[in-house]
Amino acid sequence: MATITAPRQSRRKVSAKRGIRPEDLLRLHFVATPRISPDGRHVILVKKHVGRKNEYVTNLWMVSRTGPEGSEAWGSPRQFTNGGKDTQPRWSPDGRRLAFVGARTEGHPQVFVIDVHGGEAIPLTTLPEGSIGTFAWSPDGRMLGVSFREQDPEWTSKAKEHRKDKGLSDPPRVLDHHWYRLDGDGYFNGQRYRLLVVDTETGEHRTVYAKDTLGFFTFDFSPDSRQLVVSSNTERRAGLKAWNDDLLRVNVASGKVSKIPNLPRGPKDSVKWSPDGAWIAYAGREGDDGVYSTENLELWVCDPVRGKARCLTGNEDYCLMATPISDSAEVSFNPVFEWGHDSKRVYVQIGWQGELHLASVRPTGGSITFHTHAVRSHAFGNVSADGRTAALSVGSPTMLDEVHVADLSQDDATTTALTDFNGEVLAEFDLARPSSHWVKTADGTSVHTWVLLPRGFNKNKRGRRYPAVLEIHGGPHAQYGVGFFFEFQLLAAAGYAVFFSNPRGSKGYGRDHCHAIRGSWGGADWVDIQAVTGFMKAHPSVDPKRMGVMGGSYGGYMTNWVIGHTNDFAGAITDRCVSNLVSMFGSSDFLEPPDMYWPGNSWDRPEARWESSPIKYFGTVKTPTLIIHSEGDLRCNIEQAEQVFSILKLRNIPTRLVRYPRSTSHGFSRGGPPDLRVHRLGQILSWWKKYLQ
Repeated sequence: MATITAPRQSRRKVSAKRGIRPEDLLRLHFVATPRISPDGRHVILVKKHVGRKNEYVTNLWMVSRTGPEGSEAWGSPRQFTNGGKDTQPRWSPDGRRLAFVGARTEGHPQVFVIDVHGGEAIPLTTLPEGSIGTFAWSPDGRMLGVSFREQDPEWTSKAKEHRKDKGLSDPPRVLDHHWYRLDGDGYFNGQRYRLLVVDTETGEHRTVYAKDTLGFFTFDFSPDSRQLVVSSNTERRAGLKAWNDDLLRVNVASGKVSKIPNLPRGPKDSVKWSPDGAWIAYAGREGDDGVYSTENLELWVCDPVRGKARCLTGNEDYCLMATPISDSAEVSFNPVFEWGHDSKRVYVQIGWQGELHLASVRPTGGSITFHTHAVRSHAFGNVSADGRTAALSVGSPTMLDEVHVADLSQDDATTTALTDFNGEVLAEFDLARPSSHWVKTADGTSVHTWVLLPRGFNKNKRGRRYPAVLEIHGGPHAQYGVGFFFEFQLLAAAGYAVFFSNPRGSKGYGRDHCHAIRGSWGGADWVDIQAVTGFMKAHPSVDPKRMGVMGGSYGGYMTNWVIGHTNDFAGAITDRCVSNLVSMFGSSDFLEPPDMYWPGNSWDRPEARWESSPIKYFGTVKTPTLIIHSEGDLRCNIEQAEQVFSILKLRNIPTRLVRYPRSTSHGFSRGGPPDLRVHRLGQILSWWKKYLQ
């Protein structure tokens, strides 16, 4: 088992602890993107907090070794940039410079470069108004590959100001392609990301690839910096054929494109060229699904010239998209992996049964080696050039993510905490620790379930029963886990027992567990939710007459389904929900091809979608329901909430609709404006106080 050393900063003792309140969200610090320098002596990270003007402030911070070379001592974190909107730090191959994306001017993010010893960050690029996706250094340090999407000319800041001066209306969006919007990204119309090469001395840039239909490509440099490998879908109707990815070799100098042959049909994502040039690794699978699927996303390698790909993780039941979700950390379902320095291992992040771990596998195949084992979330950053040290962000139910390093000299890694940004704040709170359980369903399935008992719970007070809340996660192909969840702790602090689980449909429990609800929501997942509900009712600390159910996205869907099928709950909260799968088609940012995930279609063969639509069963709903939705939600359009609100009002069921403005999106609960996030939490507590206390 891995060992974990205590953080260097000791947490201060306080005389009396209290429960978390909604406004405490504004005091927390959030870390992301830890990257260790090639020489293993520095770790750079992004730290985010709420500023004085209700804005998120993101700057780069650094932790460095304090002793001579080879010393294991680490110093205290220090702020490294002060731009306020600085993200995506990446070390130069020689470790002397850092490049990062800074948005010092609204709508004009640029790549900046700064010396490792500090000083002034210098803007490297002078890109027009637009959006930077990702970027990477070439191994020789002379170039950056940058994915960039220019703003539609009619929607630039200059164009908007011109219309304002002239009193003109905003222009219509004339659209010829279905891919014109993305939740959290907004409306980009016909604009697409293209791949630029940027000179790291002059900042001059040129386009080397711009043929991806949707702009979803990934890329990496060859070890000699002369080529790029690009995973790309150039299919005219790529949104409906998301599996049709190719791997392409692009000559950096000439732009000539060569397709890598002999690759299986299926999606290909997050390409990485091995340091010795012998292999290209990618995340993929065989079949006609896109990257997001009920099927496992696996790790593959291929020859850069001949192709002939083979799967490295196919003998195991792991999915590279099985990331536990939280409201207190950046949520990304992108696969995360990196080659070791000698090309003899690929280090990969794997989510399993609510935990997140660092593992590795050899490119020749064989078993997967897990390097972390503690019941925590270990989000992988990168590995030092000598392969001895990895940068991670590590969290637990009572600890927000903090930056750690892992010693990889042995398979079982020892991890050391480098930061403790939240220790002093969290020490004020009486935090609940979850207990883990496996609940048997009517058909014999085991459902992983956690219980947070209320603040101040005392096992010696026999007979005391509390109101309880069942939380249901979104996705549906996501998973709850062992990271810090502010909302759960808030409910426990307010006196509620909190139950959360990973029913069928969840990632992290194997392909079959996830695949069980494909094309049939409200089936196997409902069987599992009923079993968890029964577990709640029978729990000795729960008052079965004071139970509530809530969830967001698919969790909102399942909340709607629950209240249409049972009166076990005294109240419900449905957040950014799905209610009508027929009208959901076409009102969401992603299109679902007919006869793929769902049988039939939504126009002349809607039966499967309608059978699984919660509003079909709303004629029996009696549960008082709070509805929360964002007007700017492009994933689950607000019309889904409006249908719920209208039906419940017509049926005289106690209900409230809280509509958040167009400036918020589907991910509002974990990344929306701070004041509105606090407001949302207040609405939740108010509703439960009314119907459960």
